[in-house]
Amino acid sequence: MAEKTVRVGLVGFGTIGCGVAKLMSEEADSIAAKTGLRLELAHVVDIDTESPRPVTPAGLVVTNDINRLLNDDSVTIGVELVGGTDTAKEIQLQMLRAGKDVVTANKALVAEHGSELYAAAHQNGRCIAFEASCAGGIPIVSAIRTGLAANSITAIYGIVNGTCNYILSNMTSKNEDFAEALAQAQEKGYAEADPTLDINGTDSAHKLAILASIAFGCDISLGDIYVEGIEAVTKDDIRYATEMGYSLKLLAIGQRNAQNKVSLRVHPSFIAKDSALARVEGPFNAISIFGSAVGQVMFYGRGAGMMPTASAVVADIIDVALGNSATTFRHLQLKPRNETASMIEKIDDCSSRFYIRVMAADKPGVVARYGQILGDHEISISGALQHEGTGPQNSVPVVITTHPTQERNMVAALSELETLDVIAGKPICIRIVDIPEDKEA
Repeated sequence: MAEKTVRVGLVGFGTIGCGVAKLMSEEADSIAAKTGLRLELAHVVDIDTESPRPVTPAGLVVTNDINRLLNDDSVTIGVELVGGTDTAKEIQLQMLRAGKDVVTANKALVAEHGSELYAAAHQNGRCIAFEASCAGGIPIVSAIRTGLAANSITAIYGIVNGTCNYILSNMTSKNEDFAEALAQAQEKGYAEADPTLDINGTDSAHKLAILASIAFGCDISLGDIYVEGIEAVTKDDIRYATEMGYSLKLLAIGQRNAQNKVSLRVHPSFIAKDSALARVEGPFNAISIFGSAVGQVMFYGRGAGMMPTASAVVADIIDVALGNSATTFRHLQLKPRNETASMIEKIDDCSSRFYIRVMAADKPGVVARYGQILGDHEISISGALQHEGTGPQNSVPVVITTHPTQERNMVAALSELETLDVIAGKPICIRIVDIPEDKEA
């Protein structure tokens, strides 16, 4: 079979860009043998043309002039790895107008401006491939779009941020405080110098918006997703919940119910410690998907880093060059925004079990008052745990878990609990997520 040369232009020569250049250079012969495609990196564009890179293939010239890429008709694929939204969006639009198909790892851009970019791609007869935007080297986008296309997907439960998973793993296994675990993550390169978008849940929300849109066939907006980060998590709550059989993870959750309502949320979640997702440790990612025909499937691997993400980018380049991405992209059907908005279930209407901890005065009748308030708000207690020990105002920790109840009931109960004169400080509340088990009967 004769080889076909495919010329590629790359904008953004940071960590991931270097990984892409490395893979295209070192694996060129292997890729050609498997696909018949000879990938050639024709242009590399970056505002910084002088700094040394960890990987720079021989003969590669870095320029700050994007027009060299845009005006080269022999380049059919443009790769955007700039990050951010404003500049990156303009770069992608310029590529599309110049007749280039686009490959991107930019989760924020796809999540926030996907509809606009998709429309521009269709207008110009081009496609956008975004496998690397969601979970590094895990091929989750293609799995949902093609591998699971015969299924009606009912739920997604994902650990999609390695920084948070590393922090929570260390807080659990090493009894570290949040600040100590975060510092360790930064030292090992698992967290950015400014980790805000990771630890506040925004990064996970971007990925959930992308995955949920293709899983449920809807134009998902970030505003549809309830987001809560891990900044307030304490090692004490992790320890208490571990005694009760739970493990703590930051989960990205998308669920569709029988009425076709879709709930989307990112928040710390206690899950059964013997569940598959509970065993995902350190910086790894995992996504569990439930389909109408296949049941439960789970995807696991490295969700970030130079080479895992570069693997997904190069896979998209190959898929675009083979013509597969154009077909898939052309048939991507999303309900328009005016139809999607009415399908989104608000967080107040969502039902969940809950873990609640209060620091209660160590005297008779306190637990009864605690339970009475919960009962008044139609919240039923399923378990309780109390440790000896003295906290603020001679208080002791009292932990309870609940049966499922609506979010609005819990919010009202917590507000009332906070006013009790026998409780010190603000009650701590973390959702308990019961992930269905797909077992052979």
